Amino acid sequence: MDFERKRRQRQFIQIAPLVDVVFLLLLFFLLTYHLRQEERIQVALPAAQSAEAVQAHLPTIVVTRDGDIYWKDRKTELAALRDAARALQAVGAEALRIRADRDVPVGRLVQVIDEVRLGGIRTLSVTTERR
Repeated sequence: MDFERKRRQRQFIQIAPLVDVVFLLLLFFLLTYHLRQEERIQVALPAAQSAEAVQAHLPTIVVTRDGDIYWKDRKTELAALRDAARALQAVGAEALRIRADRDVPVGRLVQVIDEVRLGGIRTLSVTTERR
């Protein structure tokens, strides 16, 4: 007797649609992911109930608890802020952000604001965190 062997049909998993779905998910997450740059100079921001979302890419002055002033991540003097504000205005910037520690004396903060305004920048925002 002559028996025919059954030929096994090989079954394959279609991987092309799976790869398509994985690439679409990867693309979705890459496009929706927002990078937030961590601040280099750490300050404890004051809390406010009326805090709003931060505008991205505004030039920032940082005032630490000790009253030190940082412009572009470099320690600077109060008198240099006026020239920095003039340089910003010459480039076309109209606004500036101030990140001041919650324990900074009000007088020091007013000095910083005054120097920036004398340099020509009129629109200022003080960064706070939502309470």
